[in-house]
Amino acid sequence: MSQTATSFDPRPLTEPVDKKAARAFWRRIRSSSGMTTNRIVGVAVAVVFLVFFVGVGSRVFGAFFSAGADVGGGMGALLVVVPVVFGLAVIGVLVAVVRSMFGPGPAVRAYRLDRFARANGMSYEPGLTAPQLPGMIFGQGSARRSADLVRGQRPRFVEFGNYQYTTGSGKEQTTHHWGYVAIKLDSPLPNIVLDAVSNNGLFGSNLPASFARGQRLHLEGDFDQHFALYCPEGYEQDALYLFTPDIMARFIDHAAALDVEIVDDWLFLYAQGRTLSTLDPATWAWMFVTVGALLDKMAQWARWRDDRLAPDAAARATTSGAASAPAVSADSGTAAPVDGTAPVDGAASLPFVAPTAALTPPPGVAPEGRRLRRSTPVTAIVIGVVIVGAWFAISTLIRF
Repeated sequence: MSQTATSFDPRPLTEPVDKKAARAFWRRIRSSSGMTTNRIVGVAVAVVFLVFFVGVGSRVFGAFFSAGADVGGGMGALLVVVPVVFGLAVIGVLVAVVRSMFGPGPAVRAYRLDRFARANGMSYEPGLTAPQLPGMIFGQGSARRSADLVRGQRPRFVEFGNYQYTTGSGKEQTTHHWGYVAIKLDSPLPNIVLDAVSNNGLFGSNLPASFARGQRLHLEGDFDQHFALYCPEGYEQDALYLFTPDIMARFIDHAAALDVEIVDDWLFLYAQGRTLSTLDPATWAWMFVTVGALLDKMAQWARWRDDRLAPDAAARATTSGAASAPAVSADSGTAAPVDGTAPVDGAASLPFVAPTAALTPPPGVAPEGRRLRRSTPVTAIVIGVVIVGAWFAISTLIRF
């Protein structure tokens, strides 16, 4: 990932750590990344809860103790023991929360990842709130945050990270966890999704978005056994140009357990419920091999151009060429420069302005290819109908 070749070095992930140095590093990155404010809020919430517990809990426990003394016997002892056990449990939870916030665990983890990143020619950042990335998982839900970002800049920008967001509210609230790799491309490409078959669930795809079936493209060989490929309608030939047999083989061999999305000038690898920026050397070895195998083939994608943009490119080139072209003298049949200087000897009169180079579309994607058309998951509709039908049947039976 670095400008100079660097061998994979996983030792910082597992070798002993100076906890004093780790805590100093943790304090430094917290203050520079704004994490201190979040911790102050967390401490304030814990203090309020503790004050409430001590104030209200003492009265409740006092009532239990009085009742236990009045009742006596086994029931009295039970009335005394229950609040004591409950109080100890609450105190244990508070201690665990405080240790997770101020203990050496987060500091050591961050310190290890930072040293690992430096040893492998990369950099480390503890996290970002609402990262501005165009991938499908980054536009879902609320409370969006990425964590443990390990970034490389050469030969192209690559970011390894963990991400979470929340959907629903109240009892229906769910936090979704993803590991991801973001790779910057040379130019924008059509929105293409490779939905890995191996990580699908009982009800189909694990991805947070569904796509219209008319956009599914079947490729040759056994690629369909590993991925379902979706591309915008009309971009089938472009997808075949991008996913040549050798590139398909790279995805099958190295990324068959990951979902893939190409959007704008980014390529994303997604792993639902899995931590990819981790302290596990085996996971990093897998990620490095996978990204290295893909980077080796991405250079040829830079040559892709969207022919739908060609008319605009030709119009701009013609206008620009006409503005700088020499004027044609009608009586001499030679080209006369527009500034009034003498005509160029031997210059032929042409009915058009010849471009100096072949016209090619500019880098970019036409509007119809920038995003896939979304659809409502059929499975979700079927489950909803079944639930409503079951509720109606049960309510009818109860009524009669």
